Amino acid sequence: MELKLTRPICFFDLETTGTNVAKDRIVEISILKVFPNGNKESRTWLVNPEMHIPEEVVAIHGISNEKVANEPTFKELSKEIYKIIKDSDLGGFNSDRFDIPLLAEELLRADIDFDMKNTVSVDVQTIFHKKEKRTLEAAYKFYCDKELTDAHSAEADTNATYEVLLSQLDRYPDLENNIKKLAEFSKRKQFVDFAGFIALDQDGEEVFSFGKHKGKKVQEVLEKEPGYFGWILNADFPLYTKKILTQIKLSKLNNKLS
Repeated sequence: MELKLTRPICFFDLETTGTNVAKDRIVEISILKVFPNGNKESRTWLVNPEMHIPEEVVAIHGISNEKVANEPTFKELSKEIYKIIKDSDLGGFNSDRFDIPLLAEELLRADIDFDMKNTVSVDVQTIFHKKEKRTLEAAYKFYCDKELTDAHSAEADTNATYEVLLSQLDRYPDLENNIKKLAEFSKRKQFVDFAGFIALDQDGEEVFSFGKHKGKKVQEVLEKEPGYFGWILNADFPLYTKKILTQIKLSKLNNKLS
């Protein structure tokens, strides 16, 4: 089975300093870019996160502070990474909830205006959980009949993720070999931002999904309580969430002026 592509797709995996999208940083990134003609290119970088990697995290992925001390920072790599992914859809394992949000934060911190408006993402973990409900190692064994001997290595996890998706397409006849359809199937809930603070209601309008305004329309809240916008911008929310909120606020102003 080969993927039917109309544009490239970049499968990628991150190893990080932790799991907080707003605060933690990338220590390793691996990208496997698959082109519509079947060609592939792969790149892997170690990254100096410019912060301490906790020992309990080092125990998981094996990337120590000493190992990345002399590696380039993400900002130094950001233009090269963005050049690879900017014309592509994205794929990963738990990527919608973690890898894409954290990558977006890193790119925005590096002053690259990353956006997903014209990009779809395929979360292979969601397909797996909807079909079998297991982990990546189990998925690799189940679908590919192979042992993932180097788990928590970004490159091994990235290649395993790509192989699992191909095997999923072979196994499930009802799973359409179309990136947009796979992206739709692998979505959990319709969120506007990656972190899940702003969702779409049944009418397709942006609503807050947390706090005292949970379920309320974003534009109505910003109009009635202008200080809420400032509070979010100054609080510890992901940069991409702040970017989306600013876009919603500006669209409301533009509508009033037009």
